Amino acid sequence: MNTQAQQYPKDWHWDFWFTLPIYPYRQRRTLRTEVIPDTLWTFDQLQGIFYVVVPIRMSVVKLASGGLLVYSAVAPTPECVRLLRELEAVHGEVKYIILPTVSGLEHKVFIGPFARKFPQAQVFVAPQQWSYPVDLPLSWLGLPGRRTQILPADSNQTPFGNEFAYAIMKPIELGLGFFGEVAFYHRRSHTLLVTDAVLSIPDIAPPIIQLDPYPLLFHAKDRPGDKITDTVANRLKGWQRICLFALYFQPSTLGTPTLKVAWQEAQAAPDRSPKAYFGLYPFQWQPNWLESFTALQDQGRLLVAPILQTLILNRSPQAILEWVNHLASWDFQQIIPCHFTAPIAATPQDLLHAFSFLEPSPGQSLDKSAIDPTYNSLKAKDTNLLKEIDRALVKRGISPPIKS
Repeated sequence: MNTQAQQYPKDWHWDFWFTLPIYPYRQRRTLRTEVIPDTLWTFDQLQGIFYVVVPIRMSVVKLASGGLLVYSAVAPTPECVRLLRELEAVHGEVKYIILPTVSGLEHKVFIGPFARKFPQAQVFVAPQQWSYPVDLPLSWLGLPGRRTQILPADSNQTPFGNEFAYAIMKPIELGLGFFGEVAFYHRRSHTLLVTDAVLSIPDIAPPIIQLDPYPLLFHAKDRPGDKITDTVANRLKGWQRICLFALYFQPSTLGTPTLKVAWQEAQAAPDRSPKAYFGLYPFQWQPNWLESFTALQDQGRLLVAPILQTLILNRSPQAILEWVNHLASWDFQQIIPCHFTAPIAATPQDLLHAFSFLEPSPGQSLDKSAIDPTYNSLKAKDTNLLKEIDRALVKRGISPPIKS
């Protein structure tokens, strides 16, 4: 069941949008979905840059003893808070708020303001928190000092340990800071909650994006002079291209004109308003671009984002595999990630397969060719820009090199 509040813009207002100034800026809608009746709900908002928008999601679980646990808070807009208050009125107050990531600014930025809306809740955060350029105490980052604590290594040491198990990823050092997350397993519903580690790409855009299809229609254009037309086909086309942008930055099937050409073409655009970026559309999609999406989506199978595969997880493959094997020891039947679609019907074997790119081939060392699951394929070509970024970061000493 989907619940959507009355569409008053004041309900969507996010006061602290300037702390992470990305689309949709100060106006964030929230879509609540009941995943398991009277047990589990998701709250979806959206975020993006240059209309490359994807869902960002928090999960809310009813505790057997009464009350609610919140995993990965989103922006506490009036609409979002009201939708959660409705659950509190029936199932009890929010008791625990979990920050499961050490690196995802798009998740960390909401935790302080969200916790202040629910002053009775205890806040638990993933270990090894950090900030840049200055590493500040948690209280200086807006978290309530008296109610905030680090998640202990053993979930049994938490007040919710009888209902949830969790596994803490060993943080990966990336030069400026760390990457890491904590996956939660809700035993009663056989649900695995993850942040960024794994996802699935749906055939069509998730409902939260369909509420305002302009970003989809913007990216459905083939040239700056095309009019924005709302059709099912254009929504689908725009979604497919957004996925390629979001997960590859620039796939091999996308070209870009020079700034001079892009500006000249913008002069002929039918809409040159700020909403349309003054007519700028600096993209040249090749005829075979859909093949890139088909290969990436892989019929909706579990996927580790190419960005994570290429720039982060390959820095510590053995530690990641140990973490994934821990997750696979749980009897989950569905996964709820913080991005793209949810829930995803999946088994531990599906999860292991998604991370198989980290397994070295027999007789090979664990180097780039061994961990690339699509070497010499279209997917491998689509990661060329990510590999160039990786080489540049290593050359400048920002990221550590991949260990052979």
